[in-house]
Amino acid sequence: MTTPKPSAHEAAGPPLRTHVVRKGDTLSTIAEQVYGQTSRWTDIYAANRDVLDDPDCIHAGQVLQLPA
Repeated sequence: MTTPKPSAHEAAGPPLRTHVVRKGDTLSTIAEQVYGQTSRWTDIYAANRDVLDDPDCIHAGQVLQLPA
């Protein structure tokens, strides 16, 4: 008897939350709103390296992934 393979959705892990950047947002303010700690901005930056070249340069309308 074989064990069934997990589906692609199950293998991917829990879904990430997202945040749409608003005018005036910074990674620190987003981190404080979401996690209660401004220092977690580095986690947001790391999760979005594919769309962010500079953590100090985010733009309204960007959709950022928020890791658990």
